[in-house]
Amino acid sequence: MSELISAPRGVYDILPEESEQWQWLESKLKHVIQLATYREIRVPLFEHTELFKRGVGETTDIVNKEMYTFLDKSDRSLTLRPEGTAGVVRAYLSNSMHRQTPPVKLWYFGPMFRYERTQTGRQRQFHQIGIEALGSAGPAIDAEVIVVANDCLQACGITEYRLEVNSIGCTECRPRYKELLKKALEEKLPMLCNDCKDRFNRNPLRMLDCKVETCRPHFVNLPSTIAELCAPCTEHWQGLLDGLQRAGLSPIINDRLVRGLDYYGRTVFEFISTDKRLGSQSTICAGGRYDYLIDTLGGSPTPAVGWAAGLERIRLVSSAPSGAGPSVFVVSSDDKAALVTATNLRRQGISCDMDFAPAGKPRNLGKQIERANKAGARFAVIQGEDELASNSVTVKDMKSGEQTRIPAEELLSWFDGKVGAAVACTAAHD
Repeated sequence: MSELISAPRGVYDILPEESEQWQWLESKLKHVIQLATYREIRVPLFEHTELFKRGVGETTDIVNKEMYTFLDKSDRSLTLRPEGTAGVVRAYLSNSMHRQTPPVKLWYFGPMFRYERTQTGRQRQFHQIGIEALGSAGPAIDAEVIVVANDCLQACGITEYRLEVNSIGCTECRPRYKELLKKALEEKLPMLCNDCKDRFNRNPLRMLDCKVETCRPHFVNLPSTIAELCAPCTEHWQGLLDGLQRAGLSPIINDRLVRGLDYYGRTVFEFISTDKRLGSQSTICAGGRYDYLIDTLGGSPTPAVGWAAGLERIRLVSSAPSGAGPSVFVVSSDDKAALVTATNLRRQGISCDMDFAPAGKPRNLGKQIERANKAGARFAVIQGEDELASNSVTVKDMKSGEQTRIPAEELLSWFDGKVGAAVACTAAHD
């Protein structure tokens, strides 16, 4: 016997029981996002490596350490997408979507790839859902994307979290803050990690995003990003806070929050779970404004804002129900007759299963009833020899045990008259 091949480290199989939870989450998230008139865009799984180097930033951990990059047969450098925004912006420019009436409001969903240490809620192939609003510079659109994120979490039954927000300024006021930050950290530089030392000159703001525990104690009594904002950034910041308050959100102001990607400016935010099941990987949704990214990727300067949420982490803390069984299980002495009955029920929108015995012949009715119970069926439709001979069926309520014998031609109408009986399997998730 050949040796079994296991999945590579950092990837995993989504089994049927989990897949049904994913479908439930995706439907909840999609519903909230589309109510806010965001439209789906689907971009490639891999792009030219230069897109992420220019878009995400060469000082980021993603570009420096985590990307899955390879040469194709024509020696072109390609990279599996590590995040969604850069690809969406590339598609926005490539397809002349900038000519549409702004803001262009898009959403995406799919797998991302990063080579990093696996732990709870973090894999090397993971899934994100995100939204991007391109073309509006005002704080109202910032507030909208944050409110939509909040409503997405609420729709998934997630309540244990906090919202943290900050402003990291613009190209006018941020250089002044960077110099103040460097001055405050210069004496501490020998005690910091090598990444922080590298970022000190290249992008000192990124030092505040360092996750090394030995560095964190040195990041105290530092200048506040908010205190150094210019007048337009201050006005935008106050407009954002007012918009969130009017929408019923109470964010925590965290003037150390910078996010880990170079393209952010002004607004940045994170939704942080307080559910202990996530451990240290507690950020479940994050984003911000990236007014300079489109210009960096070859387009005209265009304001934009968005977020991404990790589905693996959301599933761990959501109220996604376990998989629902079929509404009906057909138990029959004749598998051909059973298939006809199951097909008719399915065509009426009723989820239905039947017994397919390994030996190819129907098992006895008792065994089939056991299978119906194990499958979690709400009802069993029984076609024993007596029922088949008299063109009738016996419907058994699997909860109460009550049985009702009816003519076979009345089966579909019998289910139509039962509240909550004849439903598609997805209804069990509502």
